[in-house]
Amino acid sequence: MRIVFAGTPAAAVPSLHAALASPHEVVAVITRPDARTGRGRTLRRSPVGEVADAAGVPVLTPASARTPEFLDQLSALAPQAAAIVAYGALLPASVLAVPPAGWVNVHFSLLPQWRGASPVHAAIRYGDDVTGVSTFRLEEGLDTGPVFGTVTEAVRQRDTTSELTARLAESGARLLVATLDGIADGSLHPQPQQGEGTAVTRKVTVADAAIDWSQPAVAVDRFVRAMTDEPGAWTDSPWGRLVLGPVEPVAVGSGVGPDGRPDGRPDGTAPADRVPPGRVVVGRREVLVGTGSSPVRLGTVTAPGRRAMPAADWARGARPDPDTVLGARQETR
Repeated sequence: MRIVFAGTPAAAVPSLHAALASPHEVVAVITRPDARTGRGRTLRRSPVGEVADAAGVPVLTPASARTPEFLDQLSALAPQAAAIVAYGALLPASVLAVPPAGWVNVHFSLLPQWRGASPVHAAIRYGDDVTGVSTFRLEEGLDTGPVFGTVTEAVRQRDTTSELTARLAESGARLLVATLDGIADGSLHPQPQQGEGTAVTRKVTVADAAIDWSQPAVAVDRFVRAMTDEPGAWTDSPWGRLVLGPVEPVAVGSGVGPDGRPDGRPDGTAPADRVPPGRVVVGRREVLVGTGSSPVRLGTVTAPGRRAMPAADWARGARPDPDTVLGARQETR
């Protein structure tokens, strides 16, 4: 089939590679306009756009998919079907109607669970054991269209959003080609979404990524992993806003006391469950922070204007005192 492919971030790149390697003809790629990124604010093509350029495929970068000009461009390509993976904008009915076989959306959840913009964040944050990828026929409703197929993926105990997304992107690419093949030969017909799980997610912002230390350790752990790598879980501190890498819940008995000093007990245990939420405890080669239950061990810390570093290295430079509490607005040192 003649297809157009719409997508923008790195998570869509495996699907584009798979489509380009398939028997289907990718006649054009649609992606978001070039954007300024990095400290130098350099204008850069999207990851999908870069792959399309390298493959010699025409690239369309409409500022809006709702203009008559874009509709004319798309219609002139005469696609039989279209694929869309994390494009980043809603498509109007006039655009959806152009390919006779419709638009196939690759969505990183097992629909109808976790519709919307941030399904992988949600799966990790709320402790799902299994998630997956769905292909479905795009319609004007938010991820409500009939489903062509699904593949499941186990959520690993220490998965971050970036790690899980990378695996889903690969399995989703294979599912996309299988879906296009089934549409082309007439063997695949979408079925209405089934089930009660219709939770809808929205785009996660930096403001959403503030850590609530009053939550239990398990919830803090999931939250930080859900926000890794983007937008990055953060907390206020006397050193400014700190971005934290994955943390790890610590069982009661950590080798440090609640005063922030090595406990010194013969068996190396400590009453770790008594550390107040947000309280920083510097121990032997580790940094703990209290939560609503037991503490968590910090992984990496990124201070303002600095690169990420192991928490113990950060603590040697920052020298937090025993009264340091994270999370509250406070004077910067």
